[in-house]
Amino acid sequence: MRLRIPRRSAADHTNGRRHPQSAGGGWPNCRLARKAFTEGTASRHVRDAITKANRIMAGTDPTEVLPMNIKTGCFYVCIANPEDPQAVVIDRHAHDIAVSEIYGQRERGLGALGHYNLLADCYRAAAQEIGEVPSKVQAVTWVAHIERK
Repeated sequence: MRLRIPRRSAADHTNGRRHPQSAGGGWPNCRLARKAFTEGTASRHVRDAITKANRIMAGTDPTEVLPMNIKTGCFYVCIANPEDPQAVVIDRHAHDIAVSEIYGQRERGLGALGHYNLLADCYRAAAQEIGEVPSKVQAVTWVAHIERK
């Protein structure tokens, strides 16, 4: 199993500018998390995410709040247990890397559990081939993919 980073299309070219998320001091979600931690309440996101963040900050176990079989739950597991042999985060970038095509704004079908699990299994197989955990393979390919934009 081989994962390749897709080539950029003309629409993805940034003319040498830094990636918009890295410009100006950090990733938007990191800034929102810092703000929530400082102020004690989440804000400036969709209602469902704010509700979940506030419940977790109030002490509810994240496994009771997050959908543990898709992206956000897997992201939590990767943070809580970086050596977990099953956890892998499949987001739009992980999808595009796995299928060797940048989808841009097109639908990827990641809400379908079967499609999500198929891609996660690809990362698990690639990780097993090189003796790594899937989350590390996904993270390294994700960073390389983002830095190429």
